[in-house]
Formats: sequence, structure tokens, C-alpha cells
Amino acid sequence: MFINTIMGWFSNDMAIDLGTANTLVYVKGRGIVCNEPSVVAKSVKSGKVLAVGTDAKKMLGRTPGDVQTIRPIKDGVISDFDATGEMLRYFIQRVHNRKSFMRPRIVIGVPTGITQVEQRAVKDAALSSGGREVYLIEEPVAAAIGTGLPISEPSGNMIVDIGGGTTDIAVISMDGVVYSKAIRVGGDKMDEAVINYIKRKYNLLIGEMMAEQIKIELGSAYKTGTDRQTMEIKGRDLVSGIPKTLILDDDEVRESLAEPVSQILNAIKLALENTPPELSADIVDKGIVLAGGGALLKGMDIFLREETSLPIIIAEEPLMCVALGAGRVLDDIDVLKKVMM
Repeated sequence: MFINTIMGWFSNDMAIDLGTANTLVYVKGRGIVCNEPSVVAKSVKSGKVLAVGTDAKKMLGRTPGDVQTIRPIKDGVISDFDATGEMLRYFIQRVHNRKSFMRPRIVIGVPTGITQVEQRAVKDAALSSGGREVYLIEEPVAAAIGTGLPISEPSGNMIVDIGGGTTDIAVISMDGVVYSKAIRVGGDKMDEAVINYIKRKYNLLIGEMMAEQIKIELGSAYKTGTDRQTMEIKGRDLVSGIPKTLILDDDEVRESLAEPVSQILNAIKLALENTPPELSADIVDKGIVLAGGGALLKGMDIFLREETSLPIIIAEEPLMCVALGAGRVLDDIDVLKKVMM
């Protein structure tokens, strides 16, 4: 215990947004220092970690049989404990310039509705990777703090955090969650929807990386312009087995994304139905704040505005909200005690 305290003096306290798609690291006094994909590449024979983050993501779908690329976070929770530990150790050492014997205090953002077993897994992974003390904070609460919402006041604040694996919806008042709902729909399910649509319509199989690129370039939740946008996509023809190229347009991509977008809308409507009337009045005035990578899907704010008739505000830095919010509670131990799980 005494050694941990001594090591803590020389360590940088950290906040980590352990996301399905990306992991962001905030360091006290320095801001966000790391934003890399949550991917680990390992040797099947030796179990040795070959690459983490951006370098590992480049290997997705391109590795030989003796190299395995793992996405250790699935639907917002740990699916591979060892790989998550290796990934966290890599990020902690990188922040401390590869020095060993560092024992930072760590705050980690996790989805709402996470089970006790899943909470324990996240804590154990962080402690085994070099953490001195580990605190968990719900992602929508961290996102609300990161966007600057006045969560300490007795008024309703509604935030929708659309991440890679989950969409977290929360109504927050007086430093507490009044209502929360997490659904396992996010960026990954959108990529999956694009893959399935192209497979069904064109008998063409595309990879995850191509699906993500299509979603970013052509994806939208609502038709915003009159110009037709197209993109050349490449994949394998499921009939002939030969590589093939075809032209896809934005209307087709929007059609493919209709189901996951509708699921997010239904979850928001359910949250609004379960919100106390006094707080509902506040949400009518303030609107709903969108955070996470899904907030960047073109026309998402317009689609939700049309369907709910409420003001929709996209956070200033949607991808960084959770990490920034978790980082801010590092500086204020009183707030941390109020909001930690």
C-alpha cells in the first residue's frame, strides 16, 4: 500500500473512455493524449502482442493464420479480458513514456446497465494493468459533464451517447441519473447493416473497414440535399467468388441504416415516456444533447428533431465528450464521489 502511494506521486492520473470502437485517454493537466482504435493484434503461437490501436486496426481482415486481430470490447463491455488488459497496459505505459512501476489513479467510462460481473472485469483489467485506484463512471454522465451540462442543478438534462457498441440514453438531475437506458445498437450495428444490405441486394461481400468507410462517406439518417452522392465499393462476388467493384449511392446507404437509426429513436421515445413531467418540461426547453461518434452521422439531428419535435443539439466534440467528462471529475474529488458507480 505504501509503495503504491509512493508510485502514485510519480504517476499521471488518467481518465479512459474504453469504447468498443476507440479508446481515448485523458491525462490530468494535459488533456486528451491518446485516441486509438480498440484493437489488439496477437501471435496465435506465442500469445505475444504484436500491435495495439491504429497499427492493429490496419491488420483487420488482412492477417495470416498465425496472427489474430481482436476487438476486446464488444457492445461496450469486455469480451476478451486478457486482450483488454494488454491494451490498457499499452496505453498506460505510453502515457508514462514506457516507464514501469507507475500506479496512476484511473477513472473509466462504462455503459449504463452494465452488470456487477462486467464492472468487476473492467476494474480488474485496469488494476492488473497498473492502476492504483480505479473508479467507474456511467458514460452518459461523463458525456454530460464533458459537454458542460449543468447536471448539479435540479433541472432535467437529457443526453444520448451513440457509441460504437451501445447507445446510452440518460436523464440527469442533481448529479444523479433519473432514468437511463442502454441499447446494444451503435456504429458497429450500422456497419453490420450496410454489409447485410449489400450482401442481400448485390450478392457482394464487403469487409468491416469498407463498411465503415461507406457509412462515413455516404451514410445519413435523413435526406439533407438534392445532389446524389456515389462511391465505388470493392468486395467479393458471392456467386462467382471473384473480386468485384460496383457503384453505391447515398439513398441505398440511408435505406440500409434505417433499422439501427429507428431503434435509437424508439429508445429515445421510451426514455421520454419514462421521464417525470417536471423534468420533461426542462427537456422541452433545453432539448436533447447528442454525443458519441453516431452523433456525426449526417442528418441524425434533423431526423430526431422531426420525429420528437424537440430541439436536438450536437455536442461540440462528440467523440471526446466521455473522456473529457471523466477527466474533469479527476480534478474534483467531491464530484467524483457523487457520480461514480
